[in-house]
Amino acid sequence: MKQYLNQLIEGETLSREQTHDILLGITRQEYNDCQIAALLMALQTRGVTVDELLGFRDGLLETGKRIDLDGYNTLDIVGTGGDGKNTFNISTCAAFVIAGAGYKVTKHGNGASTSVSGASTVLEAHGAKFSADPDLLRRSLDESGFCYFHAPLFAYGMKFVGPVRRALGVPTCFNLLGPLVNPCQPKNSLHGTATQAQQRLYVRAHQKIGDNFGVVTSYDGYDEISLTSGFKLVTPHFEKVFTPKDLGLNYIEPKDIYGGATAEDARQIFDAVLEGTATEAQTSVILANAACGISIIDRNLSVEESIALCRESLESGRALSAFKRFLTINS
Repeated sequence: MKQYLNQLIEGETLSREQTHDILLGITRQEYNDCQIAALLMALQTRGVTVDELLGFRDGLLETGKRIDLDGYNTLDIVGTGGDGKNTFNISTCAAFVIAGAGYKVTKHGNGASTSVSGASTVLEAHGAKFSADPDLLRRSLDESGFCYFHAPLFAYGMKFVGPVRRALGVPTCFNLLGPLVNPCQPKNSLHGTATQAQQRLYVRAHQKIGDNFGVVTSYDGYDEISLTSGFKLVTPHFEKVFTPKDLGLNYIEPKDIYGGATAEDARQIFDAVLEGTATEAQTSVILANAACGISIIDRNLSVEESIALCRESLESGRALSAFKRFLTINS
């Protein structure tokens, strides 16, 4: 570790191989907490490079549990978190709208980070039980169009940096790794970032990974499409700035998508959207994110064209049915 820290002190970057080896060393508990903290803060202060981020990703995938779903064409939809906006569970709710529209979603997530309710929080509140059993996950995907990977069951390496990250109490590059270490490594992904700098980092990372991706950021700091501002979507095929009006939707206020003070508040909004009793603003933000996801997995459809599919998924009850079927299988 001393060699790596000296490189950083001298203003050098680490190679992808070096951060891969560091991650393996962390899982073997070769470094003490002070050394890990120093490394994380040095990277955070300077800004992690694409190769440094991908090296950590390589190590987490190597030491984690892999689920083979290579025969499926699936989408992950998730934000990096850390935007501090405390929205309700937008990407999770959008995932069931996408499943209700007939597409397969393999979502990777965890409990709350900076909001009151993470993906795992809201699913567990409905009685979902998390599993790493490949057969159960495939059944869930086949029958509901959705399966869920609770991160602690798969990314084993994360637990070795958890205490240091909690003690530091500030974001580190590990906050950016979650969406990149989905255990089935899906062919398609829609990832949200809170800043344009993070968006550029993620785009370059995906280009090196070689998957089919969309990376989105809202211009007022949300790590998803918020409809409180315009947003930028970058894919392997185009990059474009959208406004809500481009999607036939209205601008909304931050309070319209606030998740509330408790996890129960966020759960109630989640349920209301799927049940068709949510506000227009809450429903619209789900339509926008789900439509963006469909346009990634189905290149024959634009974001604008996908809005109608998502609206039909909600209004027909198919999104709610996908969610109920998921709970039946996973409870």
